[in-house]
Amino acid sequence: MSDIALAPEALPQPIPFRELWPWLLFAGLIALIVIYFVGAEQGATSLISGHWVHEFTHDGRHMLGFPCH
Repeated sequence: MSDIALAPEALPQPIPFRELWPWLLFAGLIALIVIYFVGAEQGATSLISGHWVHEFTHDGRHMLGFPCH
């Protein structure tokens, strides 16, 4: 027989909302920026001149169903 004692199982602890909300806010902000660049940039609300943003996000626009031309 072995004399090794088993350690108690570690139970997962919930993450407090107060530590989680800044990350959720950051992820939401990044998601809004991505949706803007894929869906609206180079259109009526263009913030950046030129066509490089349109070319960079062109396939993503089609994949997500945004019309671009």
